[in-house]
Amino acid sequence: MEKDYDALLRPLIAPLVEKPESIMIRTLPGETKRDVTVLIVAEDDDTARLIGKKGQVANALREVVGIAPKAENSNLHIHLKFESFSEETDEE
Repeated sequence: MEKDYDALLRPLIAPLVEKPESIMIRTLPGETKRDVTVLIVAEDDDTARLIGKKGQVANALREVVGIAPKAENSNLHIHLKFESFSEETDEE
């Protein structure tokens, strides 16, 4: 069953950023069937806010998202990855 991580994460992320309308959330396949990577792409400043000092905000988001599979008795491992829009254009 495919979980809608956008619907799960967007209400948590929106109050933390200045431009919630620019946030992109994509689900990517993981290395194994049990792994799922959720990519969150935002403006530079918003990405910094989502990661937080010493990664505290990112870790809190990972904690919340990690509970979802447990609530559904699933053994999925969810990995959050944060990127900025400018990082994508720099990789060309």
